[in-house]
Amino acid sequence: MAAIQLIIFGIPLLSLAWWIWADRRLRKLVTSRIWRISFGLAVLTLLAGFIWVLLSRRGAVDTPIPAPLYALVLLWGLGFLPFLALPSMLGWSLWSVIQSIFRRKQIAIPGMAGRKWARRELLAAVAVSSPVLATFGTTAFCLPRITRFRIRELTVFLQDLPQALDGMRIAHVTDTHVGKFTRGRVLDEIVAATNRLDVDLVLFTGDLIDNTLRDLPAAVKMLQAIQSRAGLFVIEGNHDLFEDPKAFERGLRDAGLALLRNEAATVQVRGVPVQLLGIVWKHGEAAMARDVAAVAKLRESDAFPILLAHHPHAFDRAAVHGFPLTLAGHTHGGQVML
Repeated sequence: MAAIQLIIFGIPLLSLAWWIWADRRLRKLVTSRIWRISFGLAVLTLLAGFIWVLLSRRGAVDTPIPAPLYALVLLWGLGFLPFLALPSMLGWSLWSVIQSIFRRKQIAIPGMAGRKWARRELLAAVAVSSPVLATFGTTAFCLPRITRFRIRELTVFLQDLPQALDGMRIAHVTDTHVGKFTRGRVLDEIVAATNRLDVDLVLFTGDLIDNTLRDLPAAVKMLQAIQSRAGLFVIEGNHDLFEDPKAFERGLRDAGLALLRNEAATVQVRGVPVQLLGIVWKHGEAAMARDVAAVAKLRESDAFPILLAHHPHAFDRAAVHGFPLTLAGHTHGGQVML
């Protein structure tokens, strides 16, 4: 929770600090008025979007934030602010010390009617403009691609796999985040692509919805349309629990979906009992380890076990308890990993 609070309070405060610094730099440039207004509006847009996201997650705002604005907020707050804007601002302090030691040289800038900028002003223009331009440019580049998904086929070799299960096919579907970005036609495409795989099992490892329970009916409809020979099983992710954990659980169970919350279910796959064991979402690794230990006690000696955990941190503890196969989501397949 400390990390979440740091993000909630840190993003707006650091954005304002960067804005003040950037505005001071822009005052010294030729086109300062135009740039200052433009960048001021850009930062205000990002801050307004961030507040919108917070209020909607707390249930204070019913109107969903538009996808482009939500993408801007995520890219700025979790990407370009900490890794580009702030380093530029902090690095400027060091650069100022260096510049105070050496005499400033003047360089000509093409198209400026003979006016010469100090090298310091040129660097200021780059330092100020790069984070904002990168945020808006990346958003424009990413939005048309955000509904794309890939199917990656992996062959997993398991030493103790029963011979009858050799060649068993599992569709591991995860982190659809149905809502602002994943909705409409792409849900039908996910269903069609999964059904074409003709698998024995479909296992969904959390973050079915992105934020609000308003999107749960569409997400449930998607899961109900997915087909497999031995069934579909679901566990919860952190995003599923933002609004109302109990309502999320009730929505899935009332729809007849097999939601596993520190529970186990056994199905027949190619004539062999396969046991699915799913743990609930927990923030800490210690709590996660306790849940893995709890479901390990539910194991049936004659069934092949598969552990479902939203967070990959469960892998090590699962190995300690002898689970031959664990499936997890949460990291989006390494979509953004630093």
